[in-house]
Amino acid sequence: LTRRLHLALGLEEIAANVQQTVAQQVYNLDLEDFGPYRFDWTRNGRHMLLGGNKGHVAIMDVLRMNLVTELHLRETLRDVCFLHNETLFATAQRKYVYIYDQNGVELHCLRQHVEPTRLSFLPYHFLLAAVGKTGYLKYQDTSTGELVSEHRTKLGACDVMAQNTTNGVIHLGHGNGVVTLWSPAMSTPLVRMLAHQGPVKDVAVDPTGRYMASAGMNKTFKIWDLRTFKELHSYTSVQPAASLEFSQRGLLAVGFGSHIQVWRDACEKKARAPYMRHELPGKMASKVSWRPFEDVLGVGHSDGFTSMVVPGAGEPNYDALEANPFESTKERRETEVHSLLDKIGPETIALDSSFLGTIDTDSVSLAKEQDELTAAAVEAAGGGPRERREVRKQRGKSKTGRKLKKKRKNIMDAEKALLKKRLEDEKEERRAERAAEMKEARREEAPAALRRFVK
Repeated sequence: LTRRLHLALGLEEIAANVQQTVAQQVYNLDLEDFGPYRFDWTRNGRHMLLGGNKGHVAIMDVLRMNLVTELHLRETLRDVCFLHNETLFATAQRKYVYIYDQNGVELHCLRQHVEPTRLSFLPYHFLLAAVGKTGYLKYQDTSTGELVSEHRTKLGACDVMAQNTTNGVIHLGHGNGVVTLWSPAMSTPLVRMLAHQGPVKDVAVDPTGRYMASAGMNKTFKIWDLRTFKELHSYTSVQPAASLEFSQRGLLAVGFGSHIQVWRDACEKKARAPYMRHELPGKMASKVSWRPFEDVLGVGHSDGFTSMVVPGAGEPNYDALEANPFESTKERRETEVHSLLDKIGPETIALDSSFLGTIDTDSVSLAKEQDELTAAAVEAAGGGPRERREVRKQRGKSKTGRKLKKKRKNIMDAEKALLKKRLEDEKEERRAERAAEMKEARREEAPAALRRFVK
């Protein structure tokens, strides 16, 4: 018989046996007057954005443990989200979505987003996705300020949103147990799947884009294969899970009530027990989220924020050209410019993102299409009906019509040659008549004695 050894270690014992830089990441922020709290990390994990339900907002440099800015909105706050970096962030307030800078100055009020509940930013597309009580999912381009698209979910109010970072698809959880997948290029869901028998509490997608975790009101959370959209495993919890989140190395954090669980290898196979457990006595967890490139799990709860260390959670190797936790102000500005230049359109968001960067290798169909265009042009220029005057359209010209017109100019026949010669003769006659008239006018203007010398 095999025995399993469980070690009961608190955060204090773990912090005492790790490096000093890691031990500094174990801390509590007691903010019981403005909770429950939701939060967000920058892509490089350098800054954290805290938002309390009663309007308290703060930005922290968690690497230096400095407070960057703090403000009180004095209004209900449902969610917060960083934009492309720490200089701008969005808040989902009672009526609208607002954009602030790192100094806490209000820059924009997005009145198209009514009663928002959840926010998510797509960094490669510069799109801010928001869903709210009205049941509309809206995409706002933060680089141009345009509203790219808005989709009516037809499933009522929604407060569950997750992003698939591999292809940019947005996952929404609804009150009837349905999870829908959305793209700004489609007005209907890409996928509609029944995940639970009751309301969906939260949804999370792993960094590889192959697995999705969903939590329901029936005290279960399930693992789904996004390639086949089939259920793989199902786990139970004491209370309905309020938040789910995958780490960069595939660890799944689950927050329900005052309990925090971390599951390891829970997707590929059925896990028997959690990898780690943590208790928050007298507190209710509202959100769990992993800090990028660190073995740190952040927990937002009713009394503030708690940071805990989970060994093996973060990606140890980072790409300094993609997300650099130690970037300077100059490097941040250069990264922002490069990101804008490399911005991709919203039409590229699809379930299968492998089509990006590919070319049409079907030369047979391409040659056949060119032959059909040539044959149509020759037929129209030779014995076809008389060419009609092209009508200019208000919505742009036909690309096929331009091709046919261009090809028709290069075709010479007997009728076209005679017409061309007739036009040239008429032009020569008009030129001779104009020259004779000018000669007669000059002769009339000259003195009588000199008229015979006028040419």
